This record gives sequence, C-alpha cells and structure tokens, in this order.
Amino acid sequence: MAPVFVLLSIAALGVLGVFLWRKEQARLAALREWAAGRGWSLDRDRSKGWEKRFPGLKVLDRGHSRSGGNVIAGQAGGRPTTLLDYRYTTGHGKNQHTHRIGMVILNCGFPVIPLHIRREHAFDKVGEFLGADDIDFESAEFSRRFFVKSSDRKWAYDVIHVQTMEYLLGAPRVEIEFGFGEIAVFRQGFCDADRYEELLEVASTLYRLIPDYVVEQMKGKPS
Repeated sequence: MAPVFVLLSIAALGVLGVFLWRKEQARLAALREWAAGRGWSLDRDRSKGWEKRFPGLKVLDRGHSRSGGNVIAGQAGGRPTTLLDYRYTTGHGKNQHTHRIGMVILNCGFPVIPLHIRREHAFDKVGEFLGADDIDFESAEFSRRFFVKSSDRKWAYDVIHVQTMEYLLGAPRVEIEFGFGEIAVFRQGFCDADRYEELLEVASTLYRLIPDYVVEQMKGKPS
C-alpha cells in the first residue's frame, strides 16, 4: 500500500509542477506583451548583486541566495524605472524558505533619504513595548495603520505630508522604501501586468507628491 501512496504522491507533485510551470509561462508571455506595448522589453536572465546597485534599499539585503530576474526597464512619469521578480532565501536545510517579491524601482534623479513605509501588523505592538517605536504623524488614522521608519524624522515628515497620507490610506496594500536615490514599491509574490500597474502608480504618485522645496533642498546635497 505504501509504494502505491508514494507513486500517487509523486504523480500529484508532477501534475502540480506542470500546472505551475504553465501558469508561469503564461504570466511571462502576458508580461512580455504588456511591456512591448509600452515600448519596453523583458530580460529573463537572473542576476545577483542588486543590493550593490541600490545599497539604500534594505529589502534587497534580506536573507541569502538573492537574485532578480524577468527584468523590465523603461520610463515611468519621465523617470528611469526598473521592474523585476526578486527572490531571496531565509533559513537553511529543511527550515529554509524562498521569498518571492514583485518590485518597481523608480529613479528620482536627486538624492533621497532611506525611509520605510508599510502597513502595521501585530508584531509592531510587541516592538513598541520593547522600545522599537516607529514615527507617528498628526493623523491618528495614518499612524494606526502604517509603520514608518527613518533615521531622519524631518525627512519623513517632509515627504509624508497631509496629501501623501490621504493617498496612502486609499492606495493598494504595498510596501515602500526610499533608498539613496530611488523609490521602491513592492509586494509579496511575483507580479502580473495589473499588479505592476498598481506598483507603478504608487511609485509615480509618491514621486510627484514630494514637495518642490524638498526636491530643491535635496538637489543641493552632495551625492
């Protein structure tokens, strides 16, 4: 009986593997068509060292065995923009887990200061108890729903003003990081065209919402 069960399990895994492979091929074909419609192209080669290309983005420094693939490069709102499937691994052996992220990285064209914005979760309350508090804002609703972290509180307050808070409260559930010269917007799981459209919209809107006086101040800073 045991060998039959094993054979059935192997067959089931094989069927699942084929299904997932076909689903992934369909996603890539649709992405390639979507990118071509924008005048962009998709590069399927996987590459490492993304944390060195964008050293201000902590998301690219998570775990080990990191790589980015299915890279799409183009212009969004007049700014150079990169879209990619990013993966990294945590743990080792039987306890290892591969994390998959769909990401948009928009080049600002001027220096920015690292800033992390994401939705609050239950563990943040534990962190607050232990003294790892995030930045709070005048909007009690925004502070309750979002975790914000930066080494420069003034920068956080300059960038996350009233209009930005209003936008983020109604925006898709994504994670956001400002690096040293870019804005990254990402989510768990690789993206299809619709999800990339959402990430692009969030990145472009955040870029537009940076006040002009802040842009001028940052342009005056040394690179």
